[in-house]
Amino acid sequence: MSFTFTKEQLSSIIGNNSDLDGWYEALSTVLPEYEIDTPNRIAAFIAQCNHESGGFKRLKENLNYRWESLRKVFPKYFPTDELAQQYAHNQEQIANRVYGGRMGNGDEASGDGYRYCGRGLIQLTGRNNYTKFADSIGMAVEEVPALLETFEGAVKSAAWFWNANNLNQLADTGDITTMTKRINGGNIGLEERIKHYNHALEVLTA
Repeated sequence: MSFTFTKEQLSSIIGNNSDLDGWYEALSTVLPEYEIDTPNRIAAFIAQCNHESGGFKRLKENLNYRWESLRKVFPKYFPTDELAQQYAHNQEQIANRVYGGRMGNGDEASGDGYRYCGRGLIQLTGRNNYTKFADSIGMAVEEVPALLETFEGAVKSAAWFWNANNLNQLADTGDITTMTKRINGGNIGLEERIKHYNHALEVLTA
């Protein structure tokens, strides 16, 4: 039988959030569909999403970089100060340059980089990932960007990613380190993710 959690428990886990009702409804509806249905799995899922989305508040990648930051973060794409200065603070142009021609996206001029930039609770990025997710729910890929910025779409895309990467198995053993590597390719924010996980598990099993 699926484990269920209350709105009060969710509030205690994610903190002050004006959209609590929307998140509670979406999580309660979607998580059982993907067998994220035990205290360990739910705690791990909510903890990772909490970190990735800045407390369930950010559903779209922030690419608002100063030119100096572009040089440091994306040196391959911005090899000169002059080039970086042309792109600074223009999120659409930055995304098109950095994500163009990879992850299934068309070239920089196609606009795919921005169209398929990171969205949802665990930021889905690139036309390839958007297409796989779209196929899984029987939707046209062009409709997915708007869906990912809704409560249900943000949760569903994260749950799909979770399932596709076998993260329930890691949640069952409490392996937050390997889980974090699968989500972001490294150990960024690992301590905070572990802290979120332990707190969520404590709340759900109290």
